[in-house]
Amino acid sequence: MATTLFILNDAPYGNERPYNALRLAGALSGQADENVQVFLLGDAALCAKRGHKLPSGCYDINVMLGQIIRSGEVVVCGTCMDARGIAGSELIDGARRSTLDELRQWTQQADKVLVF
Repeated sequence: MATTLFILNDAPYGNERPYNALRLAGALSGQADENVQVFLLGDAALCAKRGHKLPSGCYDINVMLGQIIRSGEVVVCGTCMDARGIAGSELIDGARRSTLDELRQWTQQADKVLVF
C-alpha cells in the first residue's frame, strides 16, 4: 500500500490551495491501495475547526476532510492550534491534535509528500 502525505499550510477559504489539495486527497483516499494522511499546519489548522458559516453554494472544507477521515488520517499541528486559539474540542470528528514529531515520522515513512 502506498502512502501519500498532504501538508496544507493555507487558511480554508483564503485561496483555493486547501480546496484543490483536498480534492486530490479525496480522490486518492477512495483507492484500495492508497493510504492518505493530511497534516494541517499554520493557518490550515482552521480547516479542521468545526462550525464554518458558509454562503450558499460554497464548498465545505469540513465535509471534504470528513470524507478523507473515513479511510485515512487528518491531524492538526498542536502549536498552530494554540497560536490560533483552537481547542481540541473544536475540531471536526475524526481529526486530532498532533505534533511536529509526528509530521517528521510521517514524512520519513511516506512514499509521496505533497505540500500545498
